[in-house]
Amino acid sequence: MKTSDYYLRPKITLTESAELEDHFLHIANGRVAAITDVMNNDLPLIELPDTTLVPGLIDLHIHGRDGCDVMDATPDAIETISRSLARHGVTGFLATTVTSSWEETLAAMDNLGRAAQTVQPGAQVLGGYSEGLFFASEHKGAHNDHYFLAPTRERMDALIEASHGQLKVVALAPEVDGAMEIIPYLHEHGIKVMLGHTDATYDKTRAALDAGACGGVHVFNGMRGIHHREPGCTGAVLVHEANVEVIADGVHLHPAILQMICKLKDPSRITLISDCINAGGLSDGRYKLGKMEINLEAGVARTDSGSLAGSTLTLERAAANLHQLAGIEFRDAIHMASLSPAKFLGIDHYTGSIAEGKSADFAALNEQGAVEATFVAGRPIFWSEKLEPSLVDFA
Repeated sequence: MKTSDYYLRPKITLTESAELEDHFLHIANGRVAAITDVMNNDLPLIELPDTTLVPGLIDLHIHGRDGCDVMDATPDAIETISRSLARHGVTGFLATTVTSSWEETLAAMDNLGRAAQTVQPGAQVLGGYSEGLFFASEHKGAHNDHYFLAPTRERMDALIEASHGQLKVVALAPEVDGAMEIIPYLHEHGIKVMLGHTDATYDKTRAALDAGACGGVHVFNGMRGIHHREPGCTGAVLVHEANVEVIADGVHLHPAILQMICKLKDPSRITLISDCINAGGLSDGRYKLGKMEINLEAGVARTDSGSLAGSTLTLERAAANLHQLAGIEFRDAIHMASLSPAKFLGIDHYTGSIAEGKSADFAALNEQGAVEATFVAGRPIFWSEKLEPSLVDFA
């Protein structure tokens, strides 16, 4: 599509405060110029019949899809993940590493940093997320503790440099040697610290949050759980000012736990993530996550020891699951996969919701919840065969 000035017309437009029926969105130079019930007939129109237009989804925690992994450390792998995510309404993502050798981690950081500075064919790389290396063995999950390291300043500086300044999040266990000292250091450098794969107590977690950590990695999973005399890391991130990542696939968390999280936390503090691995979009079988062998059965990934190993979830499905399993308003669920992550990254002034002046980052969902089209800055990066004729006119 070459035009930079046109209209979109879905059946429903989901804004932060309303669901608007039969409205037009005027897109000009990649932004939403107006949301109106009338249009200028001199401008082209893209019809999105029987669809709900939602904000472009932002996946803060994803390792791979369609046979490719961020740890492959190749441009082709990132491009494959980018295209695959676009088919699921994702317009931006943090390329997430997993525990591996130090050398392979630096190579992955270099590759994702370069990708974040270039235009991708689908969802855009918004930066890097380091999940791995700085964890505790008690809750290692699908991470190989043979490669665990202490989080020193020298190592953090090396990650930042390797990522070309694109490292946005570091996950760590606050009880490991050096963690409490490195949290304020990362905070000073504008890097978010998330707590995960940890056996930290409630008090230790509180201390880490006070030191500058901002939340919990895939809450309840990979962390000390709640006991009525020791609320653990889980209890601390749920009851205090902290962000929580939620994997709403119906496997990682029981529907009642999803309900509890949503009752305890403000929606802006809940971020739906996929935690998807390279097996996402593929059939059951044997795969690898970093250095770990993974078995995918009925779409659920586990290590040979039985630990869950990421997921094959997609974000549009996660929002639908939260709505269906926990009874959360659909608009709120969608914003937990768009506006909440945008706020987390500090980019909600230009993306994360549908509003005049913001970037034209959208996903159009059909009545079954499947994605019919995805737009980044007004540019279609995916469209279904059903919509192809109307979009071809703009080629």
